[in-house]
Amino acid sequence: MRLVSLAISLFVFWLLLSGHTDLFLLGAGALTAILVALVGRKFGYSDEEGHPAELILPGLMYWPWLVKEIVVSALGVARIILTPSLPISPRVLTVWPTQKTAVGVVTYANSITLTPGTITVEAERDKRNTRYLVVHALTDATAAGVESGDMDRRVTAFEGRG
Repeated sequence: MRLVSLAISLFVFWLLLSGHTDLFLLGAGALTAILVALVGRKFGYSDEEGHPAELILPGLMYWPWLVKEIVVSALGVARIILTPSLPISPRVLTVWPTQKTAVGVVTYANSITLTPGTITVEAERDKRNTRYLVVHALTDATAAGVESGDMDRRVTAFEGRG
C-alpha cells in the first residue's frame, strides 16, 4: 500500500510541477512515478520513515493549524520589529516532547522553528535516554506558547499516538 501511495504522490507532484495534460506525457509521468517508487523500495526510501503515508490524512488537520500559527506569530514578530519600544525578553527553555518516533520529534522541533519568534536550537537525550528540545523564544508570549504544550499535543495527535 505504501508503494502505491508513493507512486501516486510522485505522480501528483510531477503533474503539479509540469502542468502537462496531454495523454502521452500523462502516461510518461505515471510510468516514471511507478518506476521511481519501485526503485524507492530497493533503496529503502519508500519505508515508514521515507514515505509516512499514514500521516497524510492527519496532516490535513495539522498543516492548516500550523500555517495559522506561523501567520499569527509572523504578525507578532513583525509588530515587534516595526515598534522597537515593544519589549522583548529572549529566553532559552527546555521542553520534553511526548512524541514516540523520531519523525514525530523532528516534526515538533521543525514546527517550533517554523513559527516566528521561536527556534529549536538543540534536540538531545538526557542520561535516562529521555528526549528533550532546547528552544530559544523571543518574548514571554512565544515562550508561553511553547510551554503551553498545545503544539506538542497536536504533533502527538498528528503522529497518531495522541
